[in-house]
Amino acid sequence: MSEKMSLTAIAREQLELARQASSGRSARTVFGGHEHVLRQTLIALAAGNGLDEHDGPGEATVHVLHGRVRLSAGSEHWDGSPGDVIVVPSARHTLDALEDSAVLLSVGKRI
Repeated sequence: MSEKMSLTAIAREQLELARQASSGRSARTVFGGHEHVLRQTLIALAAGNGLDEHDGPGEATVHVLHGRVRLSAGSEHWDGSPGDVIVVPSARHTLDALEDSAVLLSVGKRI
């Protein structure tokens, strides 16, 4: 069964929720779950907010849909703008919104 969705519309919705949330973030799984190898989650971050340092989820990428973000691991960092894809390092890392941002996190889990 095929399904179509608008990442632009979901990003807009999640950004509004992130702006209202005390954490400054909101997320929605757009594909995947326990029965799938691939999981894609749209993460919205209000400017100045982010995800605290955490372990890498395995094989993963961050596709910037809106805004500007910085992914940092130790002394290294990668800035992303709309259309950029950043490979998520396996090392502990953070993701920060340099401005209101939405990213699509794609994670492949091992079977």
